[in-house]
Amino acid sequence: MSTAGNLGWRLWDRLSVYLPIFLMALVALGTYWLVRNAPVMADIVTDSAPTHDPDYFMRGFSVRSFGEDGRLQSEVFGAEARHYPDTDTLEIDQPRIRSTNLRNQQAQATADRALTNGDASEVQLFGNAKVVRDGGKDANGQAQLPMVFNSEYLHVFVKTEKIQSNKPVTLTRGADRFSANWMDYDNNGRVLQLHGQVRVVLAPAKPR
Repeated sequence: MSTAGNLGWRLWDRLSVYLPIFLMALVALGTYWLVRNAPVMADIVTDSAPTHDPDYFMRGFSVRSFGEDGRLQSEVFGAEARHYPDTDTLEIDQPRIRSTNLRNQQAQATADRALTNGDASEVQLFGNAKVVRDGGKDANGQAQLPMVFNSEYLHVFVKTEKIQSNKPVTLTRGADRFSANWMDYDNNGRVLQLHGQVRVVLAPAKPR
């Protein structure tokens, strides 16, 4: 064999020893390129579903709310209250609520439990619910008897001065008594709607 042939063979024999290293280097370089150029997956953010858990408590409390003119609009007392941020509602045990409208008529409410919305414009009363509303005055300026609502459930709309119930309800005014399966009352319009089985007991008018 010629000298040139021996030299080429020796060179190939030396290179063949390092060939696996070259191949591994090429594979590593290709892997590095793929990693550098692969699209980056965005972080997946999962919002946990809100739970119906209270974020604060109040015990033996009283809360007052005032109008823009500084007039006391309502006052709420309770044994305990729990605020739920997912619904922005306040649940009150043994509530006592007193409110005054622009005509200076007062209304008082009690129940085993109450649920108010965020701005306290609606109050739902559960268990032994009772609302006592001033009767106001008639066209001659004479004071009228208060109206007393009793039910296991009363829904009070504070701003519009309405009271609703989808449960059996009793309304008394002096010796007069009204009962029904459900009811709608609008104090501003002085309209009472009784539904279902309605019973009315009117006391005899006093002789003049």
